[in-house]
Amino acid sequence: MTMKRRPEVLVAGGAGFIGSHLADRLIADGCRVVCLDSYLTGRPENLAQFAREPRFDLIEADVIDPAPDRLRPDQIYNLACAASPPHYQRDPEHTLLTCVVGTRNLLRLAERSGARFLQASTSEVYGDPRVHPQPETYRGDVNCTGPRACYDEGKRAAETLAYDFRRSGRADVRVARIFNTYGPRMRPDDGRVVSNMICQALDGLPLTIYGNGEQTRSFCYVEDLVEGLVRLMASDGALSSPVNLGNPEEMTVRRLAALVLEATGCRSDLRFEPLPVDDPRRRRPDIDLAATLLGWKPETPVTEGLARTAAFFREDRRRAPRAAPAAAPLAGGTDAVAERRP
Repeated sequence: MTMKRRPEVLVAGGAGFIGSHLADRLIADGCRVVCLDSYLTGRPENLAQFAREPRFDLIEADVIDPAPDRLRPDQIYNLACAASPPHYQRDPEHTLLTCVVGTRNLLRLAERSGARFLQASTSEVYGDPRVHPQPETYRGDVNCTGPRACYDEGKRAAETLAYDFRRSGRADVRVARIFNTYGPRMRPDDGRVVSNMICQALDGLPLTIYGNGEQTRSFCYVEDLVEGLVRLMASDGALSSPVNLGNPEEMTVRRLAALVLEATGCRSDLRFEPLPVDDPRRRRPDIDLAATLLGWKPETPVTEGLARTAAFFREDRRRAPRAAPAAAPLAGGTDAVAERRP
């Protein structure tokens, strides 16, 4: 008998929120995992569970730099990029280069090692959509010179690179367009709506709502998203289309605020701030393609996922001093209105 070699999987951005959960899943599935992370937004504590795991290796490096020659992975997941506006707008040049140069470097690694490659793209490629819900065929409405463009256009360019490598037969690629995702290991200073609201509620602060709160989002629990990523990577044949991964259950930001207060057991006011520049008014994935190709759909109710996320933040606050939640960037003004809750 011969022992089958464990597949080696490179997770770029593996110390991040989604990447660390993906690493957990891959280790549980019997893979060897190499995490490549610059720790620009990833956190060492997200990988603490692997301190004595012989099937896990960590390379502290930036994907903008060429990948180490010794790497010969069987699969590559590219999740390397700051994903929240306060973080990716802090250094927009680096964000754009991470998406373009970093993706090119990892695609070249996939080419020379024969690895299957998955690019983590984003619902931000749809911009402020004029089509609702958003199918993969929709080409989007993105402001290519706005403050979010370093991320939005960077991810669009990364998709272009991936499919150019596919068309030329240089790499076996697939692209996931990830919609709003939440769960344990989000950074408290992430600046996205779920982490902001939970941290504010736990601190007894008003929950910040940008605009009138009637804009909508669709929130997918991180374990459900990881299941979709793993299924997409395992799908046979190079796929000719990106695949939306997200929760088709759409809700207003006001509704989310009410659910956060239920999950935390807190009573906070609502505080209204001007809407950030280019903030989408509606966001909901059409996941028919994921259901058909992957047999995938989210399983975790938002109420359950928020309860788990709130429990994580409570424990996270006990372990270390917490940074203040980041305000949304470029909100267009400083005037605010507070709403009292009964």
